[in-house]
Amino acid sequence: MPRLPGLERFNTAPADVAESALLTCCGSLRWARRLTAHRPFPDLESLIAAADEAAYDLTPDEVHQALAAESAHQPETDSHIPPTALRTAQTALRAAHAAYESRFGHAFVICLDDVAPEETLDQLLAGIRSRLNNDPEDERVQAAEELRGLARGRISRLVHRLGTSPFPQDRPAEGIGPRPDSPESVDSGRPDSPYVPV
Repeated sequence: MPRLPGLERFNTAPADVAESALLTCCGSLRWARRLTAHRPFPDLESLIAAADEAAYDLTPDEVHQALAAESAHQPETDSHIPPTALRTAQTALRAAHAAYESRFGHAFVICLDDVAPEETLDQLLAGIRSRLNNDPEDERVQAAEELRGLARGRISRLVHRLGTSPFPQDRPAEGIGPRPDSPESVDSGRPDSPYVPV
């Protein structure tokens, strides 16, 4: 199997650069440091498996740290959505996000990588409304699983992007949050987190 140029760059990058790139995929500092320390990875599948394993080991506080970082993600909304429908959906999403964050105390996350672009807003709104009925512990487990899904897709896109593009810029000064210009939506053409520009 041919090696991915982006994976080679990730494996050989200085530790602080690799760590910063990983923080655009998941906002847990320990998660990013653990993956950085386990380089080199022989293939993308091994990197993604290690990311999953590291994510399962996150403490509740570290999951909360990663969820807090999600507020920085501002993916573009699909251009196929008519402006009127988009405005209506954004109004409904703002209300749903406010209700969710009031109930659970953290950002709502959902992985939409396998959803068609024209269905993302509907799936997002349905997901947030459905999960508002969860009890807090069940929702913490669900949110952690969604974070793992987001990280898997973001890592894959990061590695593919590194084959032709520079590393993402360094993480913000506070040290945990992904940047709004991070590569999470590269190659997908659709958002992978619930935040839409308003």
